[in-house]
Amino acid sequence: MKHWFRRPGVQAALAWLMAAYLRFALATIRWRQVDRAVAEAVWDQPAGRRGGVIVCFWHSRITLSPACWPLDRAQEPRALISLSPDGQFIAGAVQRLGFPAIRGSSRKDTDPTNDKGGLSAFRDVLKWIKAGGGVAITPDGPRGPVEAMKEGAPMLARISGAPVLFVGLAAEPCIRLKSWDRAMIPLPFTRGAIVWGGGVSMEREADAEALALQWSATLSDLTRRAEALLA
Repeated sequence: MKHWFRRPGVQAALAWLMAAYLRFALATIRWRQVDRAVAEAVWDQPAGRRGGVIVCFWHSRITLSPACWPLDRAQEPRALISLSPDGQFIAGAVQRLGFPAIRGSSRKDTDPTNDKGGLSAFRDVLKWIKAGGGVAITPDGPRGPVEAMKEGAPMLARISGAPVLFVGLAAEPCIRLKSWDRAMIPLPFTRGAIVWGGGVSMEREADAEALALQWSATLSDLTRRAEALLA
């Protein structure tokens, strides 16, 4: 079954179907947003001073994430997607929703020689941010642990100097997949919540490991707040 699913033609068709479904579902959800002004301050920087931005949300909320990025107002986006076969399907779907992918993922701790495109992706993302673009990152992906941020996002923020937006996302009711992250699939005509945080740049001297722990707690708190709004 996996071999069949990973055929290019099958993945392209499924990506088209998923994008069409998500476009419809997200457009019909009744969204409630909290602290959106945090994001607007980043989107509405004066002409000539507008820079790039890093946007973080948990991997389980990928299908909800287009709702937090107004393509006609925010920085032009790119999505950091892994090079895995499953990542190819996700990349195809999000590109049809207006989020072209930069492919790559974090290096395995057990094999420092295998970075799965991570170094190349890091350079591409950094170049995009410095050119004034925005990048969407799921900092616990592509394989977890769930809601445990790796050091890549803090390191990217430290080097680029770009502000970081944290986004808690929720939808209720929804379908929960039996994946490692219990990924959410939103249903049409339901309720959704977006809770914003962050919006500040980090200092170059900041410790990436300590920030990863701190930011994990922040992002999880925003996600729980979004869920609570729908309880």
